[in-house]
Amino acid sequence: MDLQEIINRYRQDDVRTAGIVEQIRKDPRVHLHLKGIPGSLLSFLTTAVYLEKGGHHLLIMNDQEEAGYILDDLRTLLPGKDILFLPDSFRKPGTFDEADTNNVLLRTETINRILHSDTRGEIIVTYPEAIPEKVVRAEVLERSTLLIKKGEKLDGHFIVDVLMENGFVRSDFVFEPGQYSVRGGIIDIFSFGNELPYRVELFDDEVESIRTFEPVSQLSQKNVAQVSIVPNIQTQFGESVKLPLFDCLPENTCIWFRDASYCGEVFARYHEDAIAWYDLMAQQKHLADHHPFAHHPPEALIASANEWQQGIERFPLLEFGLHSHLQHAISIDSDATPQPVFNKNFNLLLKDLEDHHRQGLDIVIFVSHARQAERFYQIFGDLKATFPYVVLLGSLSGGFIDRQNKLLCYTDHQIFERFHKSQVRSGFARKEAISIKELLQLQPGDYVTHIDHGVGVYAGLEKLDVGGKIQEAVRLKYKDGDLLYVNINSLHKISKFSGKDGTPPKLNKLGSDAWENLKRKTRKQVKDIAKDLIALYAKRRASKGFAFSADSYLQNELEASFIYEDTPDQEKATADVKKDMEKSYPMDRLVCGDVGFGKTEIAIRAAFKAVTDGKQVAVLVPTTILASQHYRTFSERLKDFPCNIDYLNRFKSAKEKKATLEALKDGRTDIIIGTHSIIGKSVQYKELGLLILDEEQKFGVAAKEKLRNLKAQVDTLTLTATPIPRTLQFSLMGARDLSIINTPPPNRQPVTTELKTFDAEFIRDAIYFEIYRNGQVYFIHNRVRDIEEIARLIRQVCPDVSVGVAHGQMEGEELEEHMLRFIDKEYDVLVCTNIVESGLDIPNANTIIINNAHFFGLSDLHQLRGRVGRSNRKAYCYLIAPALYTLPDDSKKRLRTIEQFAELGSGFHIAMRDLDIRGAGNLLGAEQSGFITDIGYDTYHKILDEAIRELKQNEFREVFREEIEEQMDFVQDVQIDSDLEMLIPDDYINNIAERMAMYTRLDNVRNEQELEAFRQELQDRFGRIPPQVDELFQAIRLRWVAKDLGFERIIFKLRKLRCYFPENQDAAYYETAFFQRFLQYIASQKATLHMKQTSRHLLLAMDQVHGMEHARKLLEKIRLDLRN
Repeated sequence: MDLQEIINRYRQDDVRTAGIVEQIRKDPRVHLHLKGIPGSLLSFLTTAVYLEKGGHHLLIMNDQEEAGYILDDLRTLLPGKDILFLPDSFRKPGTFDEADTNNVLLRTETINRILHSDTRGEIIVTYPEAIPEKVVRAEVLERSTLLIKKGEKLDGHFIVDVLMENGFVRSDFVFEPGQYSVRGGIIDIFSFGNELPYRVELFDDEVESIRTFEPVSQLSQKNVAQVSIVPNIQTQFGESVKLPLFDCLPENTCIWFRDASYCGEVFARYHEDAIAWYDLMAQQKHLADHHPFAHHPPEALIASANEWQQGIERFPLLEFGLHSHLQHAISIDSDATPQPVFNKNFNLLLKDLEDHHRQGLDIVIFVSHARQAERFYQIFGDLKATFPYVVLLGSLSGGFIDRQNKLLCYTDHQIFERFHKSQVRSGFARKEAISIKELLQLQPGDYVTHIDHGVGVYAGLEKLDVGGKIQEAVRLKYKDGDLLYVNINSLHKISKFSGKDGTPPKLNKLGSDAWENLKRKTRKQVKDIAKDLIALYAKRRASKGFAFSADSYLQNELEASFIYEDTPDQEKATADVKKDMEKSYPMDRLVCGDVGFGKTEIAIRAAFKAVTDGKQVAVLVPTTILASQHYRTFSERLKDFPCNIDYLNRFKSAKEKKATLEALKDGRTDIIIGTHSIIGKSVQYKELGLLILDEEQKFGVAAKEKLRNLKAQVDTLTLTATPIPRTLQFSLMGARDLSIINTPPPNRQPVTTELKTFDAEFIRDAIYFEIYRNGQVYFIHNRVRDIEEIARLIRQVCPDVSVGVAHGQMEGEELEEHMLRFIDKEYDVLVCTNIVESGLDIPNANTIIINNAHFFGLSDLHQLRGRVGRSNRKAYCYLIAPALYTLPDDSKKRLRTIEQFAELGSGFHIAMRDLDIRGAGNLLGAEQSGFITDIGYDTYHKILDEAIRELKQNEFREVFREEIEEQMDFVQDVQIDSDLEMLIPDDYINNIAERMAMYTRLDNVRNEQELEAFRQELQDRFGRIPPQVDELFQAIRLRWVAKDLGFERIIFKLRKLRCYFPENQDAAYYETAFFQRFLQYIASQKATLHMKQTSRHLLLAMDQVHGMEHARKLLEKIRLDLRN
């Protein structure tokens, strides 16, 4: 049985579908009540009615979240059909503070489709708050829409005039609806009626091509024949041309409600709230110019309750809640029940399915991805299921048992009790991408580090005349006004300085030794650390460990029962850990991922794998709190499996400790969790097979020493939440096996984040709301001196709530006690400083209120918010700060950003270099943070890279022999000086920051494939490539060949090519067989190649070279001859 067969059953053999279609045919204004339709049965019936009857269908769910689920269901059941979503125009349904461009875009797109539908009918999913906003008339929208066709004659100035008339804003780059940009013959436009922006390329006055492009990368995606440019329907049209939504729907539209009476109430309340909000804003003069209400009052834009009542009476109405609120409704019984709860008990599930099979029901299980299907086959096979069943790939929001149609449909996420997330399209990624781009771009005045000259200030790009040819260089200012011009071919030598946030670095003086000395000191330090890491790695590789066996069926069952869906990173990390455990030498893997990204789950799987092979596991944590927390998590996760878990901490009596130690010694305890005492002398294991370390950097020196000895014999898995900077990961690849988890669990609910001003009533409501659903609340107040006053205030407004206080100035044991009491649910509210930032995992705490949020950095806010939303319950984060208009710009920007990016993944860390620095410090020892602050993060990283490279090529040559032979790169960098005109002309890329960004990217291109992609991007975004840019490309190619041949510097002036060998005469390069062959080759080509020796340099000279391409070809011929 496949999906199509199930849908046909609902179309052809279902009395409910037939009844609905028949009743509507008889009376086009009929009221129907479909009694209690559970799970996704509604989606099957809607699909069947649509396929049988055609016409428009408007489904009004009770809220935005439910609408998202139905939207997903319908997309699964009708894969070829575009299901439309109609949101309201604001950031949060029912509030009017800020219009959401992404929602306006989706809304415009949907309304445009309703008014110009070219199919047998549209299916539109929405929610009550999206209905009251009025809609522009079809003929008016038509008049304001600009249609552009490929091949037609069209003047660029005319297009720009029309765009400006319709409220479009000109910008350098287009990334939001309502923007356009002009670059030569290329016009980029982001229309409100389309998901992606369009790039229109003109040749004179003819439209040569039209392409969609991705706003994040700015790259074209596909060619189209024509495009309609639709203006913003919210702000561009007045009340005279707007109608209530129902007046725009065709007569035969079916309107489906979850609850008609609730929709009516929301409608009436929405109208009143909008007017009240508008009056308040107008009185305080806080209405922003771009707000829809700034142009027309809400009465003109929002329909009244009366208009709602009159509007819906013209259509057939179908209500599908438990109770009917429609007058004279004809009742149709569903005879169906929702999927029961099995608490992940597979025997119970099997019994239920067998019973239903005996009653004659067909069994179908819907799974979200193919791996889940395999898990079901395996689990049912292991449990010897005897009934026939079908597993179908497709995501449904809820399972059901439909007795009328003899069908049982269950969903995998309900069986495994996972949170299932709907996929409504989000536009935040665009903003995120642009903000990340801005962060990385150099602005004049930024501090930069030049690897050879130290810290200076970036002062923009400057044109230089080199032998009559124009070139562009980067201008850097140093101490005492010294200037340094950096050739655009050497941009990789400079990087944006990132030390500690907010503290400006000391500028270096050109020509002084200070910078060189600092580099030398850093290099020595770094080399010592790297040496230790690599030595440990080599020792481990050489020692013998226990090779664990492959996964058992119990292991599969454990992994399938994980409440969240594995992210690709998590899946890879799990596979890597298991692969390491199955190898014959001891594992030493570091799993690094943000708080709540699923590291503990990986540890649990590894621990269970060890236990199934008869080995014991020690889980080592830095604090007693973490020990009890892990004990809870492990016990909860493994409660259905044959596995004994215990813990050791200072709260246990001597008698209890003794019993625990004996059980460990006899092998009755499989997993032991505790602080460093579990690796003490008194602790004996029967057979320790795996050591799991949580936040290793927080252990003391003595404990670390003990661990170092243990690690060389036992498989070790280390977890850390401190992000390890991306760049460091590669350097350390040779010294540690790393798994990075950058993606948050996809089914983790985003934390609802809202900005609020301090208001005792609001705080009371937020606390009570959380406590009424049996949750707990963090209240973050970062000033110790008045933290007790805040606690008093909370006790005053919530007298029946127990409030605890915790802050960093308490004694360790007292602090721990308060934290534990919160974990044990003795406190409902914990008022604390930001000490909760790291590591605490309390799934029951799902509201966090952050007082004076404007004083926190982005990374702190991000870490704090990560404390809630750790279960599949909706979580809330309230940022309390003064009204936004009173705050400085950077605070405003920070709060806005954290509010907008509710779902956070790796992209965010780019904005937090302070975390990178903390991460590097933790990984390489805290004393390194000082060096990083002085020298800048990127330079530090370059030095670390060089140190590791040197160690691999010299002292540890044997361990890394294969790797070294593969790489064969003896110079890190080639500097090119030339008198040719090589630059990106101003009239090609006008924006200086973008030109600088392009130079930087070009300088980092590594091979022909990347260069070709870069070339295509330039051509796509800015038009035909000018010859000066082509010359730049040739210089990049020349650099690659020169690097392969071992040259450090190329000077190409007055048609003479001079290639310099490494300056360091002890370089490993001079001892290679390659260099000896090279010398012989030069001797055999005396007519064209001349070898020269100066006091400092050995160089190869060639004359009569006619351009960059010719130079490259000459060197390529040498490379080819040497290889043959």
